[in-house]
Amino acid sequence: MSGPMWMPRQPPTLARLVAWHPQPIPILPVIALVILVLYVWGVVALRRRGIRWPLHHTVWWLVGVASVVLVTATGIDGYGMELFSVHMVQHMVLNMLTPVFLVLGAPVTLLLRALPTGAGRRGRVRRGFLRLLHSRVLTALTHPAVTFVLFIMSLYGLYYTPVFDELMSTWWGHNLMLVHFLIVGFLYFWGVLGVDPNPRTSRRGPHAMPGPVVSVLEIAATAPFHAFFGIAVMMSTALLVHFYAMPMPGWHVVPLADQATGGGIAWGFTEIPTLLVLGALVVAWQRSEERSTRAADRRQARGDDTELTDYNAYLQALARADGAAR
Repeated sequence: MSGPMWMPRQPPTLARLVAWHPQPIPILPVIALVILVLYVWGVVALRRRGIRWPLHHTVWWLVGVASVVLVTATGIDGYGMELFSVHMVQHMVLNMLTPVFLVLGAPVTLLLRALPTGAGRRGRVRRGFLRLLHSRVLTALTHPAVTFVLFIMSLYGLYYTPVFDELMSTWWGHNLMLVHFLIVGFLYFWGVLGVDPNPRTSRRGPHAMPGPVVSVLEIAATAPFHAFFGIAVMMSTALLVHFYAMPMPGWHVVPLADQATGGGIAWGFTEIPTLLVLGALVVAWQRSEERSTRAADRRQARGDDTELTDYNAYLQALARADGAAR
């Protein structure tokens, strides 16, 4: 390893893993602080205009930021450079857990509401952000097939190729890999959960499947790949990566056994985000049904329930046709 990285010398314990110990150049903790400040700014900006931002979104965002800090500003980051199992905890959190929390925070919706609107210079940032949301690049990146490949390749394309050893050999490569986990996970769950406006929602056509159906299919499609990866790593009789081939002297760590532990972590971790996402989809579906029911009740109370009117007209037409036939 080259570069300004803190590397632990004492054997790992739970207390040492969770102890506060940011790296000399804390890339991920700084990113976490920046997105936290931006989110708080958005909430404050809405409150000043008298707009209430849902508390549960803020809580989810805080949990997401806290999870980034937990695995990048504590001993976990340093011990992840020495033990494959600890690195796998870091990978799973940043790629599969943190993004779920952040997406449930609805940051895109908050940003669109907080940014100034208007046709002049005042609304320039918001208009630019909207153009980005509808750009061809982001549309391609959020396509289900693309996010699926990116999500799966974060496992197979990293650990079954020399890429992992190359990235882990430098501090910037290590941090680039962690940022990659976070971004790919966010893109994937951003499309799956559908909490925020995204290119998928703007391009749905009349023949597109309902959002929850596509989301459940995506989760069902990726889960076996993650489970198989974990099982394959657990059962492997050779080291997948060479970076962890020489453990610290005196730690009494067997690299192959530690790799098997990492595989078990990857296999077991799959269930956590899956349950979170499915639960969020069920809640969103229930709220959507409740909104549709309330809207239908309001239309009916105003006497402009088009579906009921069309149905009554259909029945009257059948009655007239029946009378003419007699």
